[in-house]
Amino acid sequence: MKAAVYYENGSPDVFRYETVDEPVCGPDEVLIGIEAISVEGGDLINREIRPLARIPHIVGYQCAGTIQAVGAQVRDRKPGDRVVAVLSWGSHAQRVAAPASDTWLIPATLDTPTAAAVPVAWGTAHECLFAAGGLAAGETVLIHAGAGALGLAAIQLAHHAGATVYATASDDARLARLNTFGMTAGINYSTSDFVEQISALTAGRGVDLIVDSIAGSTLALAHKGRLVTVGVSGRDQEKFDPVSLWRGNQSLHGVFFPTLLDQEHARVHASVQALLQRVAAGELHVVIDKTFSLREAQAAHRHVMSRQAFGRVIMVP
Repeated sequence: MKAAVYYENGSPDVFRYETVDEPVCGPDEVLIGIEAISVEGGDLINREIRPLARIPHIVGYQCAGTIQAVGAQVRDRKPGDRVVAVLSWGSHAQRVAAPASDTWLIPATLDTPTAAAVPVAWGTAHECLFAAGGLAAGETVLIHAGAGALGLAAIQLAHHAGATVYATASDDARLARLNTFGMTAGINYSTSDFVEQISALTAGRGVDLIVDSIAGSTLALAHKGRLVTVGVSGRDQEKFDPVSLWRGNQSLHGVFFPTLLDQEHARVHASVQALLQRVAAGELHVVIDKTFSLREAQAAHRHVMSRQAFGRVIMVP
């Protein structure tokens, strides 16, 4: 089969489009013919710095397609089922063997590329807002990087929960597009001090919850506010100081979706399946910014790194 592989960590230039060995389906796994690959933020970090599982390595957290074979111990999946899967690695390929328990059936009315973009971004957003953040109707939330896949998911989920939603992005045009997804007000962090802006928007109070995927200096919290940190996409050199939370009796939470799926599998798996149903019903909207072919993995990763994508970037084999 064909795959986008690399032999060492580095920039997108390390990708090679090559023929590799077919995956072997284990007893608890399903073999998926991949039809859509969601380029996740973790894929970029893995390519840049994380040790390779094998050489050549096939990176990739998430993909969707049709099951071609099932392992001997798999009872709840069958060939022909359309599924979306979360993996440790291996999505940047034509086929992959994935743990059956880490797959979700795609609702009949939902197209495969859209489903491919759901579990990690939407599951993470849901965990940040509700399981970790405890967001309730009537509260205020600030979502950083609102134009990314996680940000768009969090804005919609918070809006549907009855919260007042503020978001940041790097340009006015992308901020304007967020209004249709439930954002109350947006802040261009490249031209404004968002702490000052949030203070003005909340009459000096601050917000009840911040969802932070940029890992920098992000405080604009109300008394007893909650900060949920979920990524390092900003590579900000001004790191957050937890001591700054003390005076406001504020709290800090971390969310990492793969660990949650492993440690609280039944709850998290059911949550993602419910999100897929809500997307299929048209209540929530997955935004796909651009689609690349698998042989264009270099270009796809560069586009995500440019921070110009509005929503998720997809590749197709």
